[in-house]
Amino acid sequence: MAVHAAHRCMYLHRLVTACKSIQTHSRNRDVFEKLVIPCNRTFLTASVRSNENDGQSKDSLKLTPKQTQKQDLLLRRKRPLSPLERISSLLPQDVLSPEVMHLREQEQHEEDPQRCDPETVTDEGNLETHSGPELGEEPKAAAFHHAEGHVYPSLLGESLLTFGELLIAEHRKKRQVEFRKMFQLQKGAILQSNWGTIKHDDLVGQQAGKFLKTGRGAPIFFRRASLEDYVLYMKRGPAIAYPKDAANMLMMMDVTEGDCVLESGSGSGAMSLFLSRAVGSRGSVLSIEVRTDHHRRSVKNYERWRTSWALRRGQEWPNNVEFLNADLSTASSLLAGRGFHSVALDLIDPHLVLPTVLPHLHPGAVCAIYLANITQVIDLLEGLRCSALPVLCERIIEVPVRQWLVAPALQKDGQYCTRKAPNLGEDTSSEEESSADGEAPFEPGFGNVPYIARPHPEQMSHTAFLVKLRKFVR
Repeated sequence: MAVHAAHRCMYLHRLVTACKSIQTHSRNRDVFEKLVIPCNRTFLTASVRSNENDGQSKDSLKLTPKQTQKQDLLLRRKRPLSPLERISSLLPQDVLSPEVMHLREQEQHEEDPQRCDPETVTDEGNLETHSGPELGEEPKAAAFHHAEGHVYPSLLGESLLTFGELLIAEHRKKRQVEFRKMFQLQKGAILQSNWGTIKHDDLVGQQAGKFLKTGRGAPIFFRRASLEDYVLYMKRGPAIAYPKDAANMLMMMDVTEGDCVLESGSGSGAMSLFLSRAVGSRGSVLSIEVRTDHHRRSVKNYERWRTSWALRRGQEWPNNVEFLNADLSTASSLLAGRGFHSVALDLIDPHLVLPTVLPHLHPGAVCAIYLANITQVIDLLEGLRCSALPVLCERIIEVPVRQWLVAPALQKDGQYCTRKAPNLGEDTSSEEESSADGEAPFEPGFGNVPYIARPHPEQMSHTAFLVKLRKFVR
């Protein structure tokens, strides 16, 4: 019994010593509260505790009271209890001194701020006033940076998707396009496909170039339609001038911004759009079409692209194309008093309109002609020979485009094939042991995977012959 009494006295002595040290710490904290500007109790407690740790003092002063309180709670939960705190928690409340009871109530108030007295908690307005301008501005900056980390910044001239824009939907499987469609965003509409459906309303407000999953879980890639996409997928009357041919015709004619260009054979309006972008807002294009239905189709396609562009960029596409429904061979009055830097013709018999066009073409300028078959090329050259027009036939070309499939070689189980070096008598026991251990497979390093390259099975072969004629002065 004497031994137990001695141990009990020793524990009580240590407990009293700890209470005195805690009471001294509390008095020091009261002195610190008088020296520092008045603020929330939880904020000052966190500041005193952080000052004890030199590595965290600056960070705690920059935080708001709510953030400091949360950080203090996390630190307190991670800190293990000392043996004296464990013993004091086991003792009944009647044995504890009033100072220990007061400290225990303070700790409970700090752990559960909702139980604090209304007199000790300051309102948000006073908290912002006492914390100073730096503490008041810090949460806004943090929220701004947080938003920047999760929201992609909009580029200059680009905006979020909105109704009326033209989009391209693509679904790829095994590196090949299985589904591709151009459509216009409309309110309440649904994109239909064999891989599921997606509502147009779900696309509005999204960033372009994003994957969305259908109801069946198939990923569909959505992006804005480029001018090349629009020309290939827009509604057609006659055949279009393909982008590869249109690009070469622009290079032949050397079209620059501010030029005045004549086009005959508007068709579906493909070449008119490429010329419109090439001449810019300071240039002009005169497009003449003999057929009324083709004329209407080219005008509709041109206006539809201009509307989508205005929604996308927030600025108008240049309204620099003048569409006329007339026969160029008999409508010389339309060209009276006008001169052109270059001419683009997409006609069955271009040699019949050249006598009307060449007088309005600048000397040394180019007339590019789009012809579907070689017999039309022969008829053109024969017409030039017979009429003795002041033009030189510089080139007759065909523009082939050959697509290729290039992909890493895969095994039947879906794993990458690896290059195998010749066996030069090296010790391969270590490799066999590692493979026998059953380790997880790893990705082969750079240059260790062979690639297979072969032409695409679907090729765009012949589209047209391009003839380059240049006017000379006799």
